[in-house]
Amino acid sequence: MTTADFSALSRRRFLEFSGAALATPLLGRRAFAAIPTGKSLHGLSAFGDLKYPAGFEHFDYASLDAPKGGTITFQPGYWFFNQNVQTFNTLNSYVRTGDAPPRMELCFDALMMSAWDEPDSVYGLVAESVAISEDRNSFTFKLRPEARFHDGSPITAEDVAFSYTLLKEKGHPDFVLTLSEMTAAEAVGSREFRIVFSGKQSDRTILDVVLYPIFSKASLEGKPFDSSRLEPLLGSGPYKVGRFSAGRYIEYERVEDDWARDLPARRGLYHFDRIRIEFYSDRNAAFEAFKKGVTVFREEFTSRVWATGYDFPAIQDGRVVKREFPSELRPYFYCKALNQRRERFRDPRVREAVNLCFDFEWINKNLFYGLYDRSQSPFEKSPYKAEGLPSESELALLEPLRGKVPDAVFGEAVMQPVSDGSGRDRKMLRRAQELMQAAGWRKQNGVLTNADGEPFTLEYLVNDQVFLSVEPSFLGNLRAIGIDARMRHVDPTQYQLRLVSFDFDMTEIAFSLGATPTYDTLVQFFHSSTASVEGAHNYPGMADATVDSLIETAGKAQTREAFTTAMRALDRVLRARRDWIPNWYSANHRVAYWDMFGFKEPKPDYFFPVEALWWYDEEKAKAIGKA
Repeated sequence: MTTADFSALSRRRFLEFSGAALATPLLGRRAFAAIPTGKSLHGLSAFGDLKYPAGFEHFDYASLDAPKGGTITFQPGYWFFNQNVQTFNTLNSYVRTGDAPPRMELCFDALMMSAWDEPDSVYGLVAESVAISEDRNSFTFKLRPEARFHDGSPITAEDVAFSYTLLKEKGHPDFVLTLSEMTAAEAVGSREFRIVFSGKQSDRTILDVVLYPIFSKASLEGKPFDSSRLEPLLGSGPYKVGRFSAGRYIEYERVEDDWARDLPARRGLYHFDRIRIEFYSDRNAAFEAFKKGVTVFREEFTSRVWATGYDFPAIQDGRVVKREFPSELRPYFYCKALNQRRERFRDPRVREAVNLCFDFEWINKNLFYGLYDRSQSPFEKSPYKAEGLPSESELALLEPLRGKVPDAVFGEAVMQPVSDGSGRDRKMLRRAQELMQAAGWRKQNGVLTNADGEPFTLEYLVNDQVFLSVEPSFLGNLRAIGIDARMRHVDPTQYQLRLVSFDFDMTEIAFSLGATPTYDTLVQFFHSSTASVEGAHNYPGMADATVDSLIETAGKAQTREAFTTAMRALDRVLRARRDWIPNWYSANHRVAYWDMFGFKEPKPDYFFPVEALWWYDEEKAKAIGKA
């Protein structure tokens, strides 16, 4: 998904991708490979450590005494897979095509569930335990006998096997790529499921795989698994689809007899009777709806509105609360992507020249009210962001690549250019012109052309009108150096189609990666194998053997310290190659809500799903006339 100043986020628990960033010291810890085999385990983590012991009663962030009831109505700030926050035309969230509504994942259970206060731990949900084979290529899950779909039918091992096979064959690329080394998904009796891998998978692939949705085999018999229908799939999660109107709203109704409501991984969560998602294609309309109380929770992603817009009566009389919550401890990824599938963007000098035309300092001062910091890395806000000169351990990984990676990799970590804040920094623009000339482009009649006389064109693909006010200075600078740059604003459906098929010159992408990104996550974004896979997240189409090798190293790391070193080495190479051009970030969630909710503080460090953590407070609602 893309954003501007409002930088909204995306998947598996915002593109959660099962990993998580560190709040712990960078100490060597026992590896996933040290987790015992042939033993029933209640949980798994990337490097073996679990916060919660076997038999734990609930997660620390759960609120066991919170009342059930009420409705929360909002427009989400993050979404997963093929979901779209501006419209929807299918109720299947798990395929490549179509636009599905956010939060559809609330309707489905998985074998295990992430702990939101740990970087990468998962605990049993549908599965009460898991055992790892001696060769570590197969995992056998014992299913809970009480697990049920919403129609009362049991979740069987055959349903689980069917689901994994279906996702590998017909699912969204997030599933297809991660399951590429799965060789078998099989029922071993009615309550045991086994998944087998080839041996080429990463040790930590399983941490992604156990979070995948489980479907009812019987309910899908004779039906297509695609985006063609507005019919909900049978699920088993804490919510099910209620009323909806395509492209306007959808309601998720709490399942009162939820089979998992008393399990440790579910207790004290999911309190609202109804979760209602409203769809707005225009941000101003969405804000006006919040001011009127049509929506009651809002995360603000537009700095101008945050700085100047929250002065309406409900704020002034205290009915609406405006405050900040700390961001999650995980890599924040908000960058521009220049599509290297188009030859003119393959030269790194061209990508650097484009970057030099972006005057962050001017935009931040004049349009963002100084509320943002410049991103330097695809792994911003995490321990994986490289700083200063490479350490000895980083150099041990980088030296064998000398001559194959930019020389800048071996110096201070590449930083983004700092302008004079004028909006038209002549020194930076002069350097940009020099780089374009070095790349073979000559200025004729004010336009850069190649040896064949073809002009350098750049279409900037966006899906929100806010870009039209934020980016004119950037486009003006591009034109000043001779690039025929234009912005193309398209509707949400067309944007989604063009994004997944890589039909763009440049666009902007925001994701929050898992705090310990798995090998499969890194492949999705940076590996040459995904450069031509439609629906993958390798939007620049980068394909570089040195990057691939560092991803392999990170995937094989046996301690957190070794993993962090490999990620920092990868960061240095990515920043020097300029495949992704970092934008900006905020240290906190900027949130406003009608004062009718209860919640527990502090929030979990690694995920902040308000609809799962907060609850409706009837007394507060009465006090502000929202009962």
